[in-house]
Amino acid sequence: MLQLSRALKVDVDALDNDKTQKVSSRIKSQKKRAGSYAYTQLTKPGADKHLGAYRVTIQPNTAHEGVEYHHEGEEFIYVLKGRLSISVGQNTSVLERGECIHFNSALHHTLSNPADEKTDLLVVLFIP
Repeated sequence: MLQLSRALKVDVDALDNDKTQKVSSRIKSQKKRAGSYAYTQLTKPGADKHLGAYRVTIQPNTAHEGVEYHHEGEEFIYVLKGRLSISVGQNTSVLERGECIHFNSALHHTLSNPADEKTDLLVVLFIP
């Protein structure tokens, strides 16, 4: 959905086909789930916005199976809590609390949590 919204240059919420239900800003700020991930958007979306920030939580000992991300722009990930295993292209790194990574997000990348505790991340995307 994120890649489609970028390609069409529309807000990802505009792709939601349930137009009949009004969503309050309180509901929009709640966590959304995608498999073993939960994320909260920290910045306001908009067609003219190029920077998006998210708080992402990954459950213990999990990977987002079958999902490999790549999208135009840059990505910055800061580990708030726990551990993160991240593969970008052919390189894999394990980051601890307080560590970060910045990379070209056009490269295929995957995230997983190799630890026995939840991992919390600050993820910032720049999409030109």
